[in-house]
Amino acid sequence: MPHITLNSDAPGIRGLFMFRPETARPLNELVEVLLRQESTLSRGERELIAAYVSALNECRYCFSSHAAYAAAQLPEGMALVEQVRADLGAAPVSEKLRALLAIAAAVQQSGQKVSEQEIAAARETGATDLEIHDTVLIAAAFCMFNRYVDGLATIAPDDPASYTARAQRIVSDGYLALLAESQRQT
Repeated sequence: MPHITLNSDAPGIRGLFMFRPETARPLNELVEVLLRQESTLSRGERELIAAYVSALNECRYCFSSHAAYAAAQLPEGMALVEQVRADLGAAPVSEKLRALLAIAAAVQQSGQKVSEQEIAAARETGATDLEIHDTVLIAAAFCMFNRYVDGLATIAPDDPASYTARAQRIVSDGYLALLAESQRQT
């Protein structure tokens, strides 16, 4: 049960966005830029970074959501997401993505945990400054989102199908379109 009385039964961050819609737009704009705008990292890879950080933070709602969004955009689907979650070192991802996910894991612990060695390792795999920047910002943003969702004890559905259904809408329409739709319904 959420720690505050929300004005909807929408799960996770969606319920919080309905409770305080003036915060919803800027937060969704940030996610839209980080996870969907043009980048040398695919949308699926960026969603995987968000899902991985959410798994490390043990945020069930955010992990389940972004795992579904990543799986919908990665050829290997949910199997890859689960492999990364279980053992990044053994997961079948590119060396560049592995290095970026290691940076994301360091950010999850503390921004000060990101080392010169991790940055150098990412650069050695071909990671650009923009990819490193965006990885750090995705990881930092999802630490905030995870703490927002869990700090207010929001509802997280148990049924993976609820996340999978929303994934198709995120993939096709994006975060801002779904935000606008949900705000019209309230």
